[in-house]
Amino acid sequence: MADERHELAAQDDGRGADEPPRLSGEKAAKPTAASRKGRLTKESILPPESFTKAPKISAKSRTREEENELKRVRREAQRAAQRRRTPPKGPLGRWWRRVQSSPDRISLGMCIVALGVVYGDIGTSPLYTMQAFVAGQGGMASVDRAAVLGMLSLVFWSITLITTVKYVLVAMRIDNKGEGGIFALYTLVRHYGKWLAIPAMVGGAAFLADSVLTPAVSISSAVEGLKTIPVLTPIFRENGNLTMVITFVIILILFAVQSRGTERIGKVFGSVVMVWFAFLALIGIYCIGNDWSIFEALNPVYGIRFLFSPQNPVGLTIMGTVFLSTTGAEALYSDMGHVGRGNIYATWPFINVALVFNYFGQGAWILRNSDNKALQGVDGLNPFFQMMPTTVRYVAVLLSVTAGVIASQALITGAFTMVSEATGLNWMPHLQVRYPARTRGQLYIPTINWVLCAATLTVLAIFKDSEHISAAYGLALTVTMITTTVLLADYIWHDGKRALSLLFALVFLAIQILFFMASMAKFMHGGWFTMLLTAAILYIMYTWDVGTKVERSQRRHMTAKECLPALEMLHNDFRVPYYADNLVYLTSDAEMRRLDTDIFFSIFANRPKRARAWWAVSVQTTDAPYTRKYSVENFGTNYLFRVRMRLGFKVDQNVATYLHQIMHELIDSGELPKQPSIYPKVDEDPQIGTVTYVLVHKALMPESKIDSRGAFSLKVKYAIRKVAGSPIKWFGLAPYNPIVEVQPLFVSTRAVPKLTRVVLPSRKIKGGKHHKG
Repeated sequence: MADERHELAAQDDGRGADEPPRLSGEKAAKPTAASRKGRLTKESILPPESFTKAPKISAKSRTREEENELKRVRREAQRAAQRRRTPPKGPLGRWWRRVQSSPDRISLGMCIVALGVVYGDIGTSPLYTMQAFVAGQGGMASVDRAAVLGMLSLVFWSITLITTVKYVLVAMRIDNKGEGGIFALYTLVRHYGKWLAIPAMVGGAAFLADSVLTPAVSISSAVEGLKTIPVLTPIFRENGNLTMVITFVIILILFAVQSRGTERIGKVFGSVVMVWFAFLALIGIYCIGNDWSIFEALNPVYGIRFLFSPQNPVGLTIMGTVFLSTTGAEALYSDMGHVGRGNIYATWPFINVALVFNYFGQGAWILRNSDNKALQGVDGLNPFFQMMPTTVRYVAVLLSVTAGVIASQALITGAFTMVSEATGLNWMPHLQVRYPARTRGQLYIPTINWVLCAATLTVLAIFKDSEHISAAYGLALTVTMITTTVLLADYIWHDGKRALSLLFALVFLAIQILFFMASMAKFMHGGWFTMLLTAAILYIMYTWDVGTKVERSQRRHMTAKECLPALEMLHNDFRVPYYADNLVYLTSDAEMRRLDTDIFFSIFANRPKRARAWWAVSVQTTDAPYTRKYSVENFGTNYLFRVRMRLGFKVDQNVATYLHQIMHELIDSGELPKQPSIYPKVDEDPQIGTVTYVLVHKALMPESKIDSRGAFSLKVKYAIRKVAGSPIKWFGLAPYNPIVEVQPLFVSTRAVPKLTRVVLPSRKIKGGKHHKG
């Protein structure tokens, strides 16, 4: 009744219930529209000086960064127009014109970025592949010409078939809006069958697990190369953990600079990688010398003969060593969105030739020194370093350390892409994503960055050195390659090329299953850790997917006809005090002409939340970098508004600031009643009333009719969501004290048996009277 009397008193003294109270001593006067703004200034008791520095909407439509980007786009458009006006010369000129106007266009700058971002992992393979081969054969004394030619043949044809044919020529032609990787591929084929989610999840989990091991093994093995420098050898001998400490520091620095963006990192790394691969090629050619007979290994017969030869002491497990030469091939596909397909096409021939020359150079050196008794007793002999002159070895060690860092970068950027795509498939929680560069493909996910960092350091702490880490390395990547082959074959099959699909599946599954079986020999020596990590990531994706499906099966929406009568009654019910002037709900539903039942029941649950205006706001991220647009549906009312913001991926998602702009524009257009406020507020906006933000989370009721798998998946999903972070931070709402509300997930419930009343026995009290308890 007190609230009702307040409403009536407000009407009796000439004010509407929605108007602010007058200051003491002020006479009643009904304000006109023209005088409202001036009166608001007089009545406001906001401090004259700004204290909170709340963000405001600028009068400028573009930031300096956007202006610079616009100038760059205009310059590129002018150059393109100039090229179109200049007729191409000859067939080569016409071909180049077609390439530059297609998705395969080539840029010198992005080619350098591609070198730094994509090829780091495969570029470090020569450091340890032939070393593992010599050790597996029993040392230099046990290696003969047939073994060397066989190994080189297997390496050459593995790189050719797996990297060049499968990934460069086939997989990279199958992209999802320029993006590559197993999740982008699954998006293209998922409508062909639900079962395809299984290989996609397994492959993605394995790739992310390998992303943890790659920085540890690549950087630690490169840092351990410092021990071969004579000046530093005594220092490392006296300090056994020095290599691990240096590796720790390098890994921390690497993950710390990820927020600067892969484009900036790629330009620095790209120049180094160019020098690195040129160095690999030159050293290889130097060691080949005049012995060009080593190229007999290009004949695949040598490889097949050696694979099944009784002189091969390790048998088929030699393929586990051969597989080391192809690690990093998956990065070409997963990082395609970062650098562009055409730039990988342009740079891969150079990379391929450099790798072949280096491997064959190591092979030629092994043949020349197989009878060298001085080398037969060397522990952990590495042909890569031994084949160089001593003076060159200093440069090689320094370059290899840098190459190890770059190898880690290739997997980290691939992991960001993988997680972003998994989020789009609702297989992982929505995380804050930043786009430091000017293309959406180059992203940075802070949570994933530091989770990878912590996991990599944990691996290093457990396994101590590269020798033990390498036992777990590569096993997970064979799983990713197999699952990618399955999805590619399914795409080719449904593309109408069934014979090609069968041939593709048979050839590449046979090769990669052989790789997997050979790598399983490492299981008890460290491979168990990789598979355990893969299983953990797979479990997260699986439970998140199942939980999301359960939630979506219960999602309901209301039309305006269904929800407006109750909302209109509450809006006009003066007996209910205002909960807030503006009650804002964030929703993932982008449809504008309906309302989530979650929002509707939140308004009416327990204590009805009366407001001057209710808002349902959704935010969509666009592929364009600087989009700033919004749409509003008011359902023919002045109290219910459905808002959809479309923000570019480079635009900060400051929902509160943009919503104030929308409110002002709706007030100016007359769609929203004026909301003058005289009291101090965090947002320092006297023309807008109080704003309360609400986020609705779901919870499962104990009586819900749901199987144990679905119930457990929901519990795990909600636990992961707490760890992953809150949308409050993503949308910049923390200063506004938003409310997080938990509502029951409306799954069908079981009938609960009723209670039975138990009558308490009577007891005797003083005075002889009986009293029932």
